[in-house]
Amino acid sequence: MADDKKDKQAVNQINIELSEEIAEGIYSNLAMIAHSNSEFVIDFIRLMPGVPKARVKSRVIITPEHAKRLLAALKDNIEKYENAFGPIKQTPDMPKFPMNFGGAIGEA
Repeated sequence: MADDKKDKQAVNQINIELSEEIAEGIYSNLAMIAHSNSEFVIDFIRLMPGVPKARVKSRVIITPEHAKRLLAALKDNIEKYENAFGPIKQTPDMPKFPMNFGGAIGEA
């Protein structure tokens, strides 16, 4: 009986590898999100003060189902963070930048 439980846990376990380079992370202070009927594209951007050009540092493409799971996980983690450290303060001013952010404007 105990062996069956261990076997089920082993089947449901995912081995995730994290290289040193990826573990360092990439700083991003802006995210832009686009979507189609089959995917969400999240661009993580580093916007530096006084520099007119910003670079996409990472692009993540996920399914709509996974985007919804990500939203729920972020909501859960923000609630846990705020319970531990207090409310996250947001500045009233949004960053001002062109909505096309220097790229091509989408056309239908």
